[in-house]
Amino acid sequence: MDKAQGKTVRDGTRDGARKGALRLLGAVDEGATLDEAAALTERLSPPDRARARRLALEVLRRADRADLLLAPLLARRPRPEIMRILRLATVEMLALGEAPHGAVNAAVALARASGPKGQAAAGMVNAVLRKIAGAAEAWARLSPQKMPPWLRAPIVAAWGEDIARAIEAAHEAGAALDLTPRDADCPGEALPTGSHRLPAAAQVSALPGYAEGNWWVQDAAAALAVRVLDPQPAEAIADLCAAPGGKTLQLAAAGAEVTALDISEPRLARVAENLARCRLSARLVAADALDWHPDQPLDAVLLDAPCSATGTIRRHPELPRIRDGAGLAELTGLQARLIDHALTLLKPGGRLVYATCSLLPAEGEDQLAAALARHPGLAVEPPRATGIEPGWITPGGGLRLRPDLWPERGGMDGFFIARLRKSAERT
Repeated sequence: MDKAQGKTVRDGTRDGARKGALRLLGAVDEGATLDEAAALTERLSPPDRARARRLALEVLRRADRADLLLAPLLARRPRPEIMRILRLATVEMLALGEAPHGAVNAAVALARASGPKGQAAAGMVNAVLRKIAGAAEAWARLSPQKMPPWLRAPIVAAWGEDIARAIEAAHEAGAALDLTPRDADCPGEALPTGSHRLPAAAQVSALPGYAEGNWWVQDAAAALAVRVLDPQPAEAIADLCAAPGGKTLQLAAAGAEVTALDISEPRLARVAENLARCRLSARLVAADALDWHPDQPLDAVLLDAPCSATGTIRRHPELPRIRDGAGLAELTGLQARLIDHALTLLKPGGRLVYATCSLLPAEGEDQLAAALARHPGLAVEPPRATGIEPGWITPGGGLRLRPDLWPERGGMDGFFIARLRKSAERT
């Protein structure tokens, strides 16, 4: 193969990934998550499929910044498919270091391939992106894109403008790959809380120890919920809303007798796969957690409740674009009912860990205060686990984790975690 032929193959491969990224971005514009849209890239080779998702993630993290630079160069806003091409090329050049000639030429080709209207827009795409290629200094002066008002306002109210901006910077930076070890060698940098961290681009199935089940993928913040619960061997523990199963694996690895519930049978199948790979066992139950009762009262319950998932924007930057805060009252109502029900499953003196992957105080600090008001015999126990810093503990005794924490290590997901003890008399 000569050099020209090799270049053609490489460029063609990249265009395959670019086309996949554009399909994913189009699905997000229609209200889908990237996971829901994954089938749109299933015909690509695994490397192209992975690159397509990475490109889509990087565009979603910077779309507003790209639009700020593009707007003055556009006589009128182009059709959505052309706007996505412009954003992709802008982010490739100014954020990802792609050579301008390659990104511009690819964008023009993608426009031409999109149909007659795209062919008519190809000249504009070429002219605009050649100007964008020289805008590196202007790009560097732009702040990370802001969270939408429905999310930003309560965060500013809780922690102030500076922390809101730090969270936005963490969202743009994205997330690393965190692993939870199972008493074995684990790749990556050891974090203070016991998790291990690798670059986000690491291929999970190729890492040492994957096939042996020596570890599993789990954000460092998420892993703290079980560490705060502190499961003991032979304890009867229920993991409510268990999928995808990282916390179930932690509980089982600690020797607990685990019942893992989830309302979705397909999601429970994923839990079963992870348990099998890691050679761990748990009882799996497909049921609505609000309707389930154990045969005997439990020592502990882990409730990782359904929530807005606003703490995972580092990994899912499409969430602010496809959600508007509607339904929050319904979610917080469900969380309260789940807390109340979980307490009925416990032995006198049993413990409950309530957790949400949310940045919103309504799903964390406020939910804890309301539960204590409803249940006079309920007590908050200080979160204790290796690596927890005093500043992470709220005045009410919960654990508040945010994406801007550990900035020198690459941040963490946003979580609220509270450990509660049921009174022997009443709750």
